[in-house]
Amino acid sequence: MNSQDILKIAAKALDDKKAKDLEIIKVEDVTTLTDYFLLASGTSSTQVKALADEVEYRLSQEGVGAHHIEGRSSSWILLDYISVVVHVFYEEAREFYSLERLWSDGVKIPLEEIL
Repeated sequence: MNSQDILKIAAKALDDKKAKDLEIIKVEDVTTLTDYFLLASGTSSTQVKALADEVEYRLSQEGVGAHHIEGRSSSWILLDYISVVVHVFYEEAREFYSLERLWSDGVKIPLEEIL
């Protein structure tokens, strides 16, 4: 499955579960780490976990497993699918880490292009 397909499934899962402030940053031209970052916020630790679980579930239904997962019990869960890295934050953690600012050299992709 290519990065666009993974991105679309993950973004749809987050959107369906009412994630807040979904943002896609294309970083393939500024780093070798991944092609895309998909960022989302939840309003509680329970929602953050539910959002990450839904992404993991939907992609597993398509035969795609996460290469690595970090932060299962924290305010920031990272799901690494190699070409797409999904960051699910509790709102305050997202503000604190401000990945949008750190990766401002990347290209922001409108959510409408993916969904």
